Amino acid sequence: MALKKILAGMEDHMKKSAKNVHDEFSSIRTGKASPALVENIMVEYYGSQMKLKEIAGITTPDPRLIVVQPWDAGAVSAIEKAIMKSDLGITPNNDGRILRIPIPELNEERRKDLIKLVRKMAEDGKVSIRNIRRHANHEIEMEFKGATVTEDEKFEAVEKTQKKTDEYIKEIDELVKHKEKEIMEV
Repeated sequence: MALKKILAGMEDHMKKSAKNVHDEFSSIRTGKASPALVENIMVEYYGSQMKLKEIAGITTPDPRLIVVQPWDAGAVSAIEKAIMKSDLGITPNNDGRILRIPIPELNEERRKDLIKLVRKMAEDGKVSIRNIRRHANHEIEMEFKGATVTEDEKFEAVEKTQKKTDEYIKEIDELVKHKEKEIMEV
């Protein structure tokens, strides 16, 4: 019973790590307009930090333009400041009611920088998954030392942790391949 709990907890944490990598990838600019580029930007709004998607509607009327329409017109300047402070390297056009954010074409050098960033994010995700595996294996070893599981059960559980680790690392590698292809598309 304890092994099942350890393995289930491990898989849940690995799933969250892989999803986190996926979410980080969606915030990387690829030359196409996407609400995901700006929706998680933190905006100072009436004294508290809020995600942009919580205080404005975000649309992409065409492939090179993001339109941000705040639900409160008083938030336009705060949103503009937050977008300019973000590391996206984009400048919004403010007409007083809505923000239009043109997405410029990526040059070759910027594409290569983005690929390096994607690979670093992926490696961080893989390290996280390996740490989860290490922690699960430690818990399995403690169960074995506490004589609550047999040696065969221990080896079987360790094998399962490795199989799940390989599965989630492969998933991250697939995400990297897809994102690199998306970045290099002209």
